[in-house]
Amino acid sequence: MQRRELCAYLDATLDAARFRDYCPNGLQVEGRADINKVVCGVTASQALIDEAIRQGADALVVHHGWFWKGEDGRVTGMRKARLAALLKHDINLIAYHLPLDAHGELGNNAQLARVAGWLVEGRFAEQDIGFYGRTAERQSAAAVAAHLHQVLGRQPLLVGNSEREVARIAWCTGGAQGYFEQAIAVGADLFVSGEISEQTTHLARESGVPYIAAGHHATERYGVQALAQRLTDVFGIQCRYVEVENPV
Repeated sequence: MQRRELCAYLDATLDAARFRDYCPNGLQVEGRADINKVVCGVTASQALIDEAIRQGADALVVHHGWFWKGEDGRVTGMRKARLAALLKHDINLIAYHLPLDAHGELGNNAQLARVAGWLVEGRFAEQDIGFYGRTAERQSAAAVAAHLHQVLGRQPLLVGNSEREVARIAWCTGGAQGYFEQAIAVGADLFVSGEISEQTTHLARESGVPYIAAGHHATERYGVQALAQRLTDVFGIQCRYVEVENPV
């Protein structure tokens, strides 16, 4: 397939144009026009680029790309090395940040719900990024944390009342601890995200609503995996997810 066809499909499928984001979504670095093999991953790190080169990929599709607002825009050091590797091997870099968090089927939040067995009932927060719903059965916050440990393969951090019964759960993958108060406002008995800040602990204790930090990377692996499978199903191209381990 052609690069323009792939990018047009992804832009439309993820409704990228509707999002106000912290980085450009879609094609970030232009490579060869013909696409036969795609590597997908969470972050466009050097390790992922090296693996894309090793596999002979024509395009790299990620959740965390480059050119973030407020970042130093000079192409030096690490940035030069990453960009030079893509340009030398004529590999396209295609990235979707908030569009891949929010998509109702392929997105990180929808896919975390699938993996964890949660039922989606609604959305909240800016640009409808956050999700809320319920677990398969009522259980304590500690039981939800234990289940996440099992399905995500990493130990989450639970702060606040671990024994609170969870009737409504809210979640937003990645670094969404800033949405905690909005999750409380929609009636959540527990909020799950990837990261945690110092003040998050106090809010959990004082509100009575516990908080689980389950890992930024750990909660955001599944959207890009679903996207890889969709591209394989629709276009019949080789599209492989590569895991680059990250404890955060």
